[in-house]
Amino acid sequence: MKDKKTARDMFIDLFIYLFYGLFALMCIFPFYYIFINSISANNLVAEGKIMLLPRGIHFGNYVKVLQLRNLPNAVLVTLSRTILGTFLNVLCTAFVGYGVTRRELFHRKFVYRFFSVTMYFNAGLIPWYLNMRNLHLTNNFLAYIIGVISAFNLILVKTYIESIPDSLHESAEIDGAGYMVIFFRIMLPLCLPILATIAIFTAVGHWNSFMDSLMLMRNEKLFTLQYILWQYLNEATALSRNIQSMMAQGMTVVNISNTLTPTAVKMTIAMVVTLPVLFVYPFFQKYFVKGIMIGAVKG
Repeated sequence: MKDKKTARDMFIDLFIYLFYGLFALMCIFPFYYIFINSISANNLVAEGKIMLLPRGIHFGNYVKVLQLRNLPNAVLVTLSRTILGTFLNVLCTAFVGYGVTRRELFHRKFVYRFFSVTMYFNAGLIPWYLNMRNLHLTNNFLAYIIGVISAFNLILVKTYIESIPDSLHESAEIDGAGYMVIFFRIMLPLCLPILATIAIFTAVGHWNSFMDSLMLMRNEKLFTLQYILWQYLNEATALSRNIQSMMAQGMTVVNISNTLTPTAVKMTIAMVVTLPVLFVYPFFQKYFVKGIMIGAVKG
């Protein structure tokens, strides 16, 4: 029989629901605010009159922003680095994480600590740039995907693999399976939750990165989406004027509600770079929660 809730219990439950409901609303509202401002009449947005509900709804801002110069190529570069970089990072991190859990690996503790120490010590931005330049990775797409192992992700994978019973590995060895067969056929499927977790970390990092483009790339064909939009964001006023002039050419009347303003450009660009992550995350959420909890605690 279920215990009947007292008034005190109901009050506590109500307080918890209200508290976390308000907290969730605080997290969601900034995205909602940016979105309604990106689809509302631009003259009202510039005057700060859009607060809770959109007014004069239109999607012309997205059409105009997506027509900006070099944007299609930047999207292709960003998608390529996100897919390839995430795949290589997850695969290499999982393989090294599996390797350092095997006692027969020569100096496995040294190998593990060699990777872990990179979390605490960093040479700095200038030595990093000089190193990348000496390796001929400036104006080179490989610069985006060459960093394939993250020490933090390695710790998560290693801890997760250590929670898997050794009997599975021993049984596979008795059946004649080698390390590669065990890794690809047993460990990878069992590590799906933690691999999905680090895939999210890595993919979001690649999608949001622009510093490597800023420091290493001079070829416009290698600019990423974030870098292109960052440039346009810094030039929002000039950009809106240019688009307004292009719209006005050959027109006798210009609809001011649809004419881009600096504020509209900023709001639209913010949504363009955020929406893909918001759409992808729900599909990985169940793996993310399970993986981060199991991978963070050694059981």
